[in-house]
Formats: sequence, structure tokens, C-alpha cells
Amino acid sequence: MRPGEVRIIGGQWRRTPIKVIDMQGLRPTPDRVRETLFNWLGQDLTGYRCADLFAGTGALGFEAASRGASKVWLFEQSPPLVDLLEKLKLKLKAESVQIKKGEGVSLLKSLPANSLDLIFIDPPFDTTSLYELALGAAPQQLTPSGYVYLECASKYSDEDLSPYGLRVFRHMKAGAVHAHLLEKLDT
Repeated sequence: MRPGEVRIIGGQWRRTPIKVIDMQGLRPTPDRVRETLFNWLGQDLTGYRCADLFAGTGALGFEAASRGASKVWLFEQSPPLVDLLEKLKLKLKAESVQIKKGEGVSLLKSLPANSLDLIFIDPPFDTTSLYELALGAAPQQLTPSGYVYLECASKYSDEDLSPYGLRVFRHMKAGAVHAHLLEKLDT
């Protein structure tokens, strides 16, 4: 792998490079963490409907689409990143991927309730308020058996998540990254 890129690690677009530009706060999910996440979920996401609220490079969303997700919303407000996402979508002919420019939590709220199987929450680590807003909005958009993937600099406990109606299903730590797979409390 060359500097300035990550790769899709599984599915139909396996080994496809994703360009990473040098930008404050942009930190693509490491390969090891993505591999663990998709092992937790199962390798085949056929039929999943997903939303990546802070898409950045699009690594999580394109990974889901590569593994069969039927609809993947990528929300991003940075024009240079939106441009890169559009170029990759075109290159891959990724019909299941929809890119929307704007603030992720607001765009999430515009989708129908109970319409998503998987929501990715991975904003820049220094934006605590975005985590709270995203966690507050996510449960309403999830199907009863859906999951939230949360990536941050610290571990969330069930006690931290219960006000949002969520609990930890899986957790791992890799370097500075805490990766959580969350589910609704009523599942």
C-alpha cells in the first residue's frame, strides 16, 4: 500500500485503493479495525441498508457496498472529500452508493425511521458534540435488528449508551481507536 491510500479489504472490490488526502481530522478506519468489524457483521452484507454519517474517505461505506449492501448513504460536508467519493463511486460503478453533501446527523434524520440496518459513526475524535448528536439520532433510524458502528478515542460503556437506547454488542481497541458495535436495548 502506498502512502496516502487505504484499500477495500473484502468483497467484489477487494484490494481497490482509496485515496486519502492530507486533511485535519481525517483518519480512515485502519484495515485491522475494518477487518474485525466485518468479521463481527459477517462477510456478506447482502440487502443491508447503511449510512456513513461522517464518510471521509468512504472506506467504511464502500467496504459495506463491496460486501453486498443494497444501499449505502455516504454523508460528507467537505467539498474535496465529496469530490473524491464521487470519483471512486464512478470508478467502481457503485450503483448502491449514494453520496450526499452536508452534515451527517441532519441527513440521517431526513431518512425514514427504522430504515437502516447499519449506521457508521466515526467523526473526528475531537468533536464530542457530534458523537452525542449522532448517538441520539441513530436508534430511531435503525431496524429492530440493526447495528451502530461507533469509532472513537475512548471506550463507551452500556451505562454511557443507555440514555441513547443502545448497548455494546462488541468492542475492541487497536492503538488509539476504540471500535464498538452497538445494538438497540430492546433487542
